[in-house]
Amino acid sequence: MGGIHICVCSTFQINTNGFVAMAQPSAESTYLGKMPAGFGMIAALHGDLDTGDGVGKVYYRQDASPATLRQAAEQINRAFPEDDEPEHAVVVTWVDVASRQHHDHSRGDGLEKQLVIASAETTSYAILLYPRKGMQFASTAVGGSSQAMQAGFSKGLVNYLVFSTRQGPYYRITTERETSVRALAEETNSGKRGVWVYEIGTSPYFTSVAPGEVTDLPPDTGLESRVSEEATSKRYPGGGQQVTYSPYEPEEEVYRKEQPHQGPHHGGQFTVHTVQYQPQVVVVDDGDINVDVFSYNSETCANNRNKCSTFADCKDYASGYCCHCRPGYYGNGIQCVSEGKPQRMNGKVNGRVYVGNSPSPVEFNSNDLHSYVVANDGRAYVAISTIPARLGPSLQPLSALGGVIGWAFALEQPGYKNGFSIIGGEFTCQAEVTFLPAQEKLTIKQVFSGIDEHDHLVVSTTLEGRVPEVLRGSTVQIEPYSEIYQYSSNLITSSSTRDYTVSLDDGSAETRTYQWRQTITFQSCPNDEAARAVLPTQMLSVDQVFVMYDSNNELIRYAMSNKIGDVNGEVTSQENSCFTGRHGCDTNAVCRPEQGTQFTCQCAAGFTGDGRSCYDIDECREIPLACGEHSVCNNQPGTFRCECNDGYQFASDGHTCIVDRPVDHCAAGSHDCDITERAHCSYSGGSSYICSCLPGFQGHGRVCQDIDECQSARCHQKAVCYNTQGSFTCQCRPGYYGDGFYCSSEHTKSQCETHRDRLLGSTEYGPQPVPGQYVPTCDSQGAYEASQCHGSIGHCWCVDRNGLEIPGTRTGPGRGRPLCIEQGPTVHVYPLPPGTHLLFAQSGRIEFVPLEGYNMKKTEAKTVLHLPEKVIIGVAYDCVEKMVYWTDITSPSISKANLQGGGAIPVIRSDLESPEGIAIDHLGRTLFWTDSMKDRIEVASLDGTKRRVLIDTNLVNPRAIIVDPVNGNMYWADWNRDAPKIETSAMDGTNRRVLVKDDLGLPNGLTYDPQSSQLCWADAGTHMIECMNPAQGDRRKAMGAIQYPFGITSHGKNIYYTDWRRDAVIMVDRQAGTETDVFLPQKQTRLYGITTAYAQCPSGTHTHTPWRDTHTDTHYYGLLNYLSHTISIIMVKYRFNYHGQIPF
Repeated sequence: MGGIHICVCSTFQINTNGFVAMAQPSAESTYLGKMPAGFGMIAALHGDLDTGDGVGKVYYRQDASPATLRQAAEQINRAFPEDDEPEHAVVVTWVDVASRQHHDHSRGDGLEKQLVIASAETTSYAILLYPRKGMQFASTAVGGSSQAMQAGFSKGLVNYLVFSTRQGPYYRITTERETSVRALAEETNSGKRGVWVYEIGTSPYFTSVAPGEVTDLPPDTGLESRVSEEATSKRYPGGGQQVTYSPYEPEEEVYRKEQPHQGPHHGGQFTVHTVQYQPQVVVVDDGDINVDVFSYNSETCANNRNKCSTFADCKDYASGYCCHCRPGYYGNGIQCVSEGKPQRMNGKVNGRVYVGNSPSPVEFNSNDLHSYVVANDGRAYVAISTIPARLGPSLQPLSALGGVIGWAFALEQPGYKNGFSIIGGEFTCQAEVTFLPAQEKLTIKQVFSGIDEHDHLVVSTTLEGRVPEVLRGSTVQIEPYSEIYQYSSNLITSSSTRDYTVSLDDGSAETRTYQWRQTITFQSCPNDEAARAVLPTQMLSVDQVFVMYDSNNELIRYAMSNKIGDVNGEVTSQENSCFTGRHGCDTNAVCRPEQGTQFTCQCAAGFTGDGRSCYDIDECREIPLACGEHSVCNNQPGTFRCECNDGYQFASDGHTCIVDRPVDHCAAGSHDCDITERAHCSYSGGSSYICSCLPGFQGHGRVCQDIDECQSARCHQKAVCYNTQGSFTCQCRPGYYGDGFYCSSEHTKSQCETHRDRLLGSTEYGPQPVPGQYVPTCDSQGAYEASQCHGSIGHCWCVDRNGLEIPGTRTGPGRGRPLCIEQGPTVHVYPLPPGTHLLFAQSGRIEFVPLEGYNMKKTEAKTVLHLPEKVIIGVAYDCVEKMVYWTDITSPSISKANLQGGGAIPVIRSDLESPEGIAIDHLGRTLFWTDSMKDRIEVASLDGTKRRVLIDTNLVNPRAIIVDPVNGNMYWADWNRDAPKIETSAMDGTNRRVLVKDDLGLPNGLTYDPQSSQLCWADAGTHMIECMNPAQGDRRKAMGAIQYPFGITSHGKNIYYTDWRRDAVIMVDRQAGTETDVFLPQKQTRLYGITTAYAQCPSGTHTHTPWRDTHTDTHYYGLLNYLSHTISIIMVKYRFNYHGQIPF
């Protein structure tokens, strides 16, 4: 599809209904409540709006003043850090505009929004601003019903073929839900709440709408209301393109509608004359909408004191409140830590990294990261586990993985602050590493989620991209470097160039370089002006960098010494030891500078001693009744923690223990997990629960961030990648054909397309049919449509896959099209919508039902694949390549198809008799299946190679099979009527054992939920669904009195199964044991296998494959011990003494 090209007209029109139009708008009935519209439009937020009462106003102006352009540049550069600054700007502001259905309103009840179009030399931008106070309503009346307002871009109708038109490309910011409208004031794509920035024109081609790159808000500090429940920036298959807009030169003017109707259409249009530049967007001025409304709310300490750290005080200001750490502690008031106390960090690392010229990436999930920082001298140590030898050596140059940790707790020079002192422990860091000279790029995203209950800082790290290869056995030495940090209210940027030397086994060495660009987003408190007095620029100095990859333990470790200070690196002639780290204070002490070079050592809070030697204070022993009744005091280094006794829980004050009345917070909705579109709440008994991010998101479950798959170049180089919430899509660029994962400039015509184009012929006016001649119609895949019609005589008939008429199917004029059976296989070319879906088999077809949260969106169910005369039994989904796999007992065969579009691809076609169950190992890239006639279980790679038999003894009727690649387990069911059983083994077939053999009938289906470690099965003999933890054997009934289940799958708290007698997909709440919904497909025939198609792969690392015998995980304490060993080695290398002093 081509880009959105809106013609450069001599005028464009501002409409009081909340948009600017590139052409004369059509009647209101044709566009209200709709997006896209039939004409070119930029919709800030359009609906049935009214300014006719003299209250609502519309302002617009051209503005090239330095102040406005600076303000626009700030918004643009925050969203697109590397883009140019604008030269021109146009501002359109809708103030206090009412909904026509709420015509009688007073000032302040209406809608406020602002659109700025800003132009640089080659690019245009649209900046949309939505203040919280201005979002008074989210829908307007359309056709007698209330419909959500719409925001986005539309090209309008475009010419199609010769004499017809069709809807052109468009881009939707909001959905049909009111929550997506309200989220405009709560979310962002620019790093600032309520501000949305889009690149809308790249001269001279204007190919696509590109949203801002800072899609995450700073982590929620508790001072702001929770983000709206819906992600708002969705892309649609027809959209995601770039827009050019008519240039114009407005004069500032106020427009009012004195009458309810003005002009030919409701909503007056105002003509604006043009100037010669591409318009773009800007920001607000003092007289219109105050940008400060996008920051904190203006509550007071009275009801928000508990949102501050235990070690902080709350202070009220004129515009709100702020938290401030008490003396002896540092941080942002929300997160405070004791001065001088060593800091520890824990987290997980996920990645998809290409090494050298390798065509396939190294993927890893949930690898452990642990870090230890000696805060009083700036030394930082980082260790990451389970990094395979194929990648480990090449990660050695990236000491930057620990760089932001070093910056957060760097040794502060006089008058300067480290990162934690300024922004606390909740922030997001995104860095791009460019290796020279080959320009390999790696993106590092680190989400810091604050301090957990163990006083450890929590961090989640994602690596995506390519690194140059460092050969195994090579060592890497990184030279000292400096990095400039520039600060603003909610954004920090830094950059540096780093040299490193690679020494090979043969004694040769090579010096290499990479460039580092980093953006840190966070939430500051804007109410205290003094708190903003941070030096605008600081320099981080890093030296004594140590890196090592341990291939035996698959561990990589980094160490470095960090200082933060003057950009010129200036020091005094007589430097105080507190600022050099050469002070000899205990690692649990703070160094206090005094006059000249004098200093004292003072033990950190929670420790006692002379500062040279500090010992932990056992508060539980020394402070009587440190904790209240019904509680236990647990001493910890530098602090203590109270825990309620069994049967009690903390009251709302967080201190008093009261009788525990078990509450299922997941079912009650009283949990603090992220919204259901991003996270899953798992009830774990009592009043406990576990939060975990859904596939496609990362974090600790309470805050989940979208994974931007487009950063890892997953699409073809001739395709555009569109990141969506929890997923992504690929689309070939104009002039190329394919599914986006592969694009080619050559388009091979199908039989139908060749037939059609031959009959159309070609004239100077384009393809023209011969009058009265039948011309076939082809579907989007180039196949003959199942029904064909002759327009001139009005006859219609069915055709086979070769386009030949099927006898007896012809209908005469006026009788409509006959009901024709599709000739397949045909796969929908449109990708699955973002999110998670159910895929199920129904005779010769595979259908999908989208899931919204855990509920089935039954009205949006569609057929994905149609294979007439086939009987599909099992279905499985590969979340990596977006492929569906199925077993067919008529061929018999195993095949696959890409859900982004394409035909059926055979995988296994020989030596099969009755393949039924099928499972995919997305980590090991393998395929498992059962054959109930050959009585065996087999495995092969996903292309059908490396096939081998795993189990072929003591099987009678094997059917269902599933795998748990994270833990290396395989499970299967044998419905042998004489002795049914459920078994398990390692994924290579070893360690086979029977899990369940008693009280079984016909165990047809199996599913495994990795979040809760629950194995569940559906039994058509006992008419029950049962579950158990395979490691514990705690079997329990999840649902009884069901009829004849066949396939089963799970997602979160729900189980979904197919039933032969009900011909339906049935949803069961596993925790409540109740049926909650039923989906009846349009075609009422027997349903077979069912599976869950995740938008993104579940997290985890592979622990076993059929071609690898063993793999030993490095667990938490082993890694901690290894980290301690790392520190010891580095101390020896740099001659650190016991107190951390560095002799020179």
